Amino acid sequence: MSSVPEGDLARRAASGDQEAFAEIVRLHQQAVFNVAYRYFGNVKDAEDAAQDAFVRAYQFFDRFDVNRPLAPWLKRITVNVCLNIINADKPTASLDDDLPPPKDPKPGPEAQTATRQRERRMRAEIVGLPPRYRAVIELRHFQELSYTEIASALKRSQSDIKSDLFRARKLLAERLIDLKHETSD
Repeated sequence: MSSVPEGDLARRAASGDQEAFAEIVRLHQQAVFNVAYRYFGNVKDAEDAAQDAFVRAYQFFDRFDVNRPLAPWLKRITVNVCLNIINADKPTASLDDDLPPPKDPKPGPEAQTATRQRERRMRAEIVGLPPRYRAVIELRHFQELSYTEIASALKRSQSDIKSDLFRARKLLAERLIDLKHETSD
């Protein structure tokens, strides 16, 4: 963790200090990558999108309000980059590429395999959602933004956000109904 307060780094980066911006990248690269990974489901495309997001942040850093936190701004840029890539119909690699290992090493091999399969299936279904639904799922459930923050990030009304979130959840539930039956057996 950097010993320089984030606000000071932001002020220095906004004035063109490349070392300050490099420190910001170091501090936030994992969070930005995680946002992109949830959109694409593979490491290569997530890394490309994260890099594009930081390039865009660097280009527009002079417009950033240095009195605000950096993380939401960087995540918003990342979401926009991901949506632009998706809307351009850029092909993505298979979801089977570079999957992270399960987080809890305590379960036995069968439980680990079942958990990995469920997580893979969930990621695949989220990636398969229309971009508009995928965005609200990502921002609400993975980035834990409020409805107001999501509406602001996506430049849409809160009622549209709530409606899309309801539809996205319903669609995911329909697509994942068989997983519910597997876990209750």
